[in-house]
Order: sequence, then C-alpha cells, then structure tokens
Amino acid sequence: MDGVSGEILYASLALKQFGLTDATLQKSCFRINNDRLIDHCAHIPDRLFGVGTISTYRIENAVREVHRRKKEGMRGVMIWQVPPPELSFATDHYERFWATAQDLQMPVSLHTLTGMPYGPDMAKKSTNVTIHLAHSVNMKSLYANNTLLQIITSGVLERFPRLKIVLVENETSWLPFVLSEWDKCCLKVQAHVSQMTMLPSEHFKRQVYATFFNDPPARLLFNGWRLDNCMWSNDFPHKNSTWPRSRDVIARDLGHLPDTSRTKILYENVIQLHELPTPAPIAA
Repeated sequence: MDGVSGEILYASLALKQFGLTDATLQKSCFRINNDRLIDHCAHIPDRLFGVGTISTYRIENAVREVHRRKKEGMRGVMIWQVPPPELSFATDHYERFWATAQDLQMPVSLHTLTGMPYGPDMAKKSTNVTIHLAHSVNMKSLYANNTLLQIITSGVLERFPRLKIVLVENETSWLPFVLSEWDKCCLKVQAHVSQMTMLPSEHFKRQVYATFFNDPPARLLFNGWRLDNCMWSNDFPHKNSTWPRSRDVIARDLGHLPDTSRTKILYENVIQLHELPTPAPIAA
C-alpha cells in the first residue's frame, strides 16, 4: 500500500528490553525476538531482512550471538544506544564485539529509545508540555549526540576502520552542525586529541550512517551533504510512521533532488550497506 518494495526490519516491542538490568533475562528475550524475526522474514526472503538484537552485558555471549545470526541470514545487529555509565562506549568493554561485527561485515545499529532511560518501567509521558518536549526532543537528541561522540572520540572507528555504525530513527538535520562544531574544537585543541588521526566528520563520512523518516529540515541538506551516509525509512508500524503517506513525504522532502541523489537515499545506500539483493519494484 505504501509502495515500499523491501525493508530492513528492526525490533519493535523489544526496544524497551534494552533497558533491562537483568543480563540473563535480556539475553533470553533477545534470542526469542531474533528467532521470531528470522521466521517472519523467511515468508518473503527477497524483500524482508532482519537486524538482530544483541545483549552486550556479557561480550562473550554477544559475540556468539552475532556469529549465530550472521549464519542465519540477518543483515546486521542492534545494541543499546544509551548504555549504563559503567559500560560507556568510551570503555574497552566492547572491543571483541566491534572486532566481530567488523570481521563479519555486520553493521551495528544504535536505535533511538533504547537503553537505560527507556526500560520497561519507563514513566508515562508528562502532560506538562515543557517536560514532555524536553524528554521527547531535547534528551532524545542529546543521547544520540553523546553516543556518537563517545564512539568517534574514544577511537573505536580508528581501531576498526571497516566497522559500520548506523544511527536509527534519530533523524539527520542536527548532524551537520554537531559534526562541524566537533571538527572546530578538535582543530583548536589538536594536541589534546592526538589519538585521533581524522576529524570527527571524516570518521562519520567513512563509517557512519543515519536514517530519517520525517525530518523536513533535512531537505535543505541533501543537495550535497553526505548523500552516501543517509537512508530513508518509514518507521512502520509505529504511530510516528509516514505510512500510508510515505510517497507524499518523500515528494516533500526529496522531490527537489536529482534522481541520482534521491535513489541513493531511498534504496542504493541501504542495499550497499547491508549487501541486499535489489527487490523488484512494487507500485504504490
């Protein structure tokens, strides 16, 4: 109905399980979710492609699960976007996991609304508009910002130059400003960031992707900024989804672009990143 010919599928109900503090329970929940998603995609294997959820409390378990899901045909893995402070992405806790994802060519997705602030017991949204917007917009953006900063400045992308990171559903219009500000600061204090051989924006260009689904300001970016790093999504079946009006939203935000640019964002980038077959088109 929406004219979508194929999709990368992420967890939905399992997103809140990234906030579980019981490592064994989380691992079990994720294994069930991954098994279910593999069964679901098997019904239309040339159009539906799953991304596995991975618990990273215990890295030895995470590494085994990445190997298992690679063998079963999944096209990437997802971990929490907001880990507990003691397991920050700036620590060496994830080294074997990064190495495995790089070696198996499994892109690592960091999905919005996953991790410690978003567990099963998360409080209901406030009816106070200031508190609601601070939580739903400001803090959500800050979590994505800080996670990307940790991964870049701690040298993860330096040590694993073939690792691919995907920021999922965090939108994209904030990225040019943040990356340019990080670049400026790094250039000013170059002696203090000697562990980095590239600027943050250069790391992003080489190894980071970002998805968006309803980000009107982003249309101003796509005349030239990082066309190889951005990927459209429709967020189906969530209430924020552009379904069943995705074609209208695409026309609004991407209609001004040349065909070559639009096709990169709509399908070429995701096909290349996840090594997908090109599905036959479905008319809307």
